[in-house]
Amino acid sequence: MLDIGWDEMLFTAVIAIVVIGPKDLPRAMRTVGRWVAKVRRVSGHFRSGIETMIREAELEDMEKQWKAQNDAIMAAHPPASGDDSALVGPDPGTYAEPLPSDVQDVAQPTEPTEPAEPAKPAKAARTTKPRKPAKARKSTKRTPDGVEAG
Repeated sequence: MLDIGWDEMLFTAVIAIVVIGPKDLPRAMRTVGRWVAKVRRVSGHFRSGIETMIREAELEDMEKQWKAQNDAIMAAHPPASGDDSALVGPDPGTYAEPLPSDVQDVAQPTEPTEPAEPAKPAKAARTTKPRKPAKARKSTKRTPDGVEAG
């Protein structure tokens, strides 16, 4: 971006201390930081707007290309005469042939049945050995002199 070396930064800092003064320098740096942040936000917004316009233009070009290819394919392979000629077989939603009598009997429900009681869960088997009781530790207290009292 900007090609500023350490020597230029040091020179700028010395000039800023002399001109602005050490007392007002933090306030001036905050103001400069706010300006830089505002410039970055505006440039980011501008950049995203430009990128959106480019994407939309690319999509329009691709849609035109797809439409031209689709028109060429449709011209090479015209649809058959009649709208329904592409369908194969009868429409499954309008199939009206009656079912055979043996299938009709099975299809109709008989008496409602009572739901079975849910199975009771089995008790889990113990897979680990029981723990042995912990051994009692000998409690020793140390006095401030370093002697054990017990």
